[in-house]
Amino acid sequence: MDEQIVVAGALISGAALLVAQRDRPAALAGLWELPGGKVAAGESDAAALVRELREELGVEVTVGARLGADVALSDAMTLRAYRVSLTAGSPQPHDHRALRWVRADELDGLAWVPADRAWVADLASALRSPRP
Repeated sequence: MDEQIVVAGALISGAALLVAQRDRPAALAGLWELPGGKVAAGESDAAALVRELREELGVEVTVGARLGADVALSDAMTLRAYRVSLTAGSPQPHDHRALRWVRADELDGLAWVPADRAWVADLASALRSPRP
């Protein structure tokens, strides 16, 4: 069986990170995550992330470097994060309850989806030393 990759985008603007509040499934509703989704067969991680963020947020992005380590969601599913840069549009919550910009000192206190919590230290580091 092929492994399913799920990609997530860390959209950083200045010293703030965009996080999205899940609306479903019920077990994760109300928790915060990096937006993204599943990579389709034959699709690259970057292409999937561009497509998912267009669908979920209504924005165009450029995909940059990997962020943090892979997170195993199950034996057959792996979550992977990338830095992304906004190139067009203004994020809207098409597939989430809400969107919020957070700073490094707010990351720890956020009610994260469990898998995304693994990246809190990496996200804090990225926010404290933003790339030009």
